Amino acid sequence: MKELQHINKYFAKYKGRLFLGLIITIAARIFALYVPQFIGDSTHVIEQYINDEITDASYVKSTLIDNILIILGATLISAFLTFLMRQTFIVVSRHIEFDLKNEVYRQYQALSLNFYKKNRTGDLMNRISDDVSKVRMYTGPALMYSATTITLFVVVLAYMISTAPMLTLYTVAPLPFLSFAIYKLSREINKKSTIVQQYLSKLNTYTQESFSGITVIKSYGLEQQINKEFVELSNMNKEKNIDLVKVQAFFFPLMVLLIGISNILVIYIGGKQVISGEIDNFGIIVEFLLYVNMLTWPVATVGWVADMVQRAEASQKRINEFLSEKPEINNHSDEETEINGDIEFKNITFTYEDTGITALKNVSFNIHPGETLAIIGKTGSGKSTILELISRLYDVQNGELLIDKKEIKQLHLSSLRKAIGYVPQDAFLFSDSIKNNIKFGKNDASEEEVMTAAKNAAVHKNITNFSKGYDTVLGERGITLSGGQKQRVSIARAIIQDPKILLFDDCLSAVDTETEEEILNNLHAISSKKTTVIVSHRVSSAKNADKIIVLEDGEILQQGTHNQLITKEGYYKELYLKQLSEKEN
Repeated sequence: MKELQHINKYFAKYKGRLFLGLIITIAARIFALYVPQFIGDSTHVIEQYINDEITDASYVKSTLIDNILIILGATLISAFLTFLMRQTFIVVSRHIEFDLKNEVYRQYQALSLNFYKKNRTGDLMNRISDDVSKVRMYTGPALMYSATTITLFVVVLAYMISTAPMLTLYTVAPLPFLSFAIYKLSREINKKSTIVQQYLSKLNTYTQESFSGITVIKSYGLEQQINKEFVELSNMNKEKNIDLVKVQAFFFPLMVLLIGISNILVIYIGGKQVISGEIDNFGIIVEFLLYVNMLTWPVATVGWVADMVQRAEASQKRINEFLSEKPEINNHSDEETEINGDIEFKNITFTYEDTGITALKNVSFNIHPGETLAIIGKTGSGKSTILELISRLYDVQNGELLIDKKEIKQLHLSSLRKAIGYVPQDAFLFSDSIKNNIKFGKNDASEEEVMTAAKNAAVHKNITNFSKGYDTVLGERGITLSGGQKQRVSIARAIIQDPKILLFDDCLSAVDTETEEEILNNLHAISSKKTTVIVSHRVSSAKNADKIIVLEDGEILQQGTHNQLITKEGYYKELYLKQLSEKEN
């Protein structure tokens, strides 16, 4: 139960509703207690009439009618209170499920990029969906049935002991054996539940990746291989579930056996006590049989509750593993900061922890507001890392990164990121309309602003050619659009928020040179007071920049303007001449 202590704060939050549910539960069980009592009383009256202890038939008839009405009334009241009990406990469990999912989601949002590099999407989804659902069963049905069972045992056993102490002792004798069996089985269920959840995560991850990569799978004709691997993983998942079910299968037969033994003991011991005169009312035997069977369902739920608790603990343990993760990127400022866009790198060296690759080595440069910096270099030279550091997706390890002459960690994190329009190398679009994808950069943007951003990104004409225009709903990851269209919609999304800093990570690679020139001219017009950083493999994207740096293996190889660099021997001039000749051809 250690892992489930995390849920206690939610129990405290809804303690008022839970206390009301407990009161209703007690009331429902008290009214349910009347049924066996009056059935026993009716049996005793009939017994007295048969034995000629009562000779007035009308008295017997009226007594039976009164008892029937009381039994019917008590049953209806108990049923209504049980309905209210379920409404109270189950609704609370749904509230807790909602709160826990939000807590997990907020944690996912707060965690850094390294976390997502180490964990798969399918596993993340499984923990926030299936694992949280298992925990909900603990906060709702398990709690409700526990309260019902405890209340019923206290109420029923108290009455049974006051009526026939020795018979009660024999009746409940099998229960300690049941408790011990449940303890042993629960430990085994906990182990197997953890394994089942792990395999379910693997299955979800494999499925999610297969659906996301369906284009590659079909292109390479790997459907049969993928299906074979999926079947193997499904069979392993099935085997683990069967192992769990085999253990769970012991619960119900074991309880039926022990309840049956209790019934036999009531009939045998109670019958002997009636014959010996220790019990002078045969109706008590009927009452006890009804009480034992009344306890059958609560006792049966003990196993079910134990199973739910063990599953919930296994799931909560998996959830806690992520909730205990500390975000690597933290906000160190309480006050929002106005960002102007002055950027300075001072002797920065950066190594990725997950790969051990040193992406930047002693890099220094500065950009002032209104200036454009272009970064050129081969794949893996560290270009994208510079943008990720400016966005503070990673923290600087060695050296200093200053924004407006302040250490970047001193700035309010939200203010910094709101001031940045970032277009990543891999343009990601959501499964929503084109309009909403552009408005993602500015939720309250008007129709005119959306269209202006699209025109500046040279994608307006493409959008209007669609049958539904800006209301066209995209497929997953924007699969409806071409690579160039996705990049241009991403650019529109970045510039619509009118940020102080624009970061473009090779986001024009999928467009032709004519469209590239149009976009660059539009960007030049709207970024006169903005700080712009363009990462590219094309000289055409960099030539109009105020500054150009050439990276190789994380080090600055060359820097200067376009006119300066084409006159110097080196990578930039070679790239320029190569691309110039390709263009001429």
